[in-house]
Amino acid sequence: MIATLYIIATPIGNLEDITYRAVRILGEVDLIAAEDTRHSLKLLNHFGITKPMTSYFDHNKLFKGERILNALRQGKSVALISDAGTPCISDPGYQLVRDAIAEHIPVIPVPGACAAITALSASGLPSDNFSFVGFPPSRQGKRRAFLTKLANNPGTLILYEAPHRLVETLRDIHETMGNRRIVVARELTKIFEELLRGEVASVLELVSEIKVRGEVVVLIEPGEDTPLETEPVEEVLWRLLSDRTISVKDAATKAAEITGVSRSVAYTKALEVRNGADCDKKQ
Repeated sequence: MIATLYIIATPIGNLEDITYRAVRILGEVDLIAAEDTRHSLKLLNHFGITKPMTSYFDHNKLFKGERILNALRQGKSVALISDAGTPCISDPGYQLVRDAIAEHIPVIPVPGACAAITALSASGLPSDNFSFVGFPPSRQGKRRAFLTKLANNPGTLILYEAPHRLVETLRDIHETMGNRRIVVARELTKIFEELLRGEVASVLELVSEIKVRGEVVVLIEPGEDTPLETEPVEEVLWRLLSDRTISVKDAATKAAEITGVSRSVAYTKALEVRNGADCDKKQ
């Protein structure tokens, strides 16, 4: 094999979902770059593949990326795989691909499983127009702002979420997008595969009663053409600060959660509202 970077999709659960081509190429390359070598070793052992491996993930992408490029420069072939599914989807693989392309190194995709597309195909939501938006921010204020911007997207939204944040994210979807239809897909292609379908409130109730394991895919039906009305941050702050027992900082934090604006913006507005109220009182 000549120096080539192969982007190889691996199963997202059921090992039978790997392709014949993927198994063949993994057995032929000089080096396999994996997100977690211990995890991927189980897959390789299952198919009797013994090849040199190196880790490549978000925290070592600069150092290991250069080592992988050096191997390619030396004429070696490299396979890039992730823990599950198609590489370069919500992981740093695209940077390695970008750098390889810049050096005119052939990059060949070997297609296969992808959790986002797998979930979409069985969701029952419109699939002629959709957007994959990755993981939402972990902090509530930023997450709500993120979701608010997507509320009127004309296509189905697909996002990934960690199990310990799923309930909070569903609550924020309900708050920012309304009680629209969603699908929560978990354990895809595994024994306990489950797709929970319904309006946000009903799915949230179901999810709250079970222990969710592994990353999940959340799909949200398209928004309406009319803009989603949100209460201006100034009005929220006036209402909160009418209670003189609440501090400016606490009011700003709460207003940021409600409206989705940043805390710094909310704090600045809160100071203006509080100072304005004090001036009116003196007059």
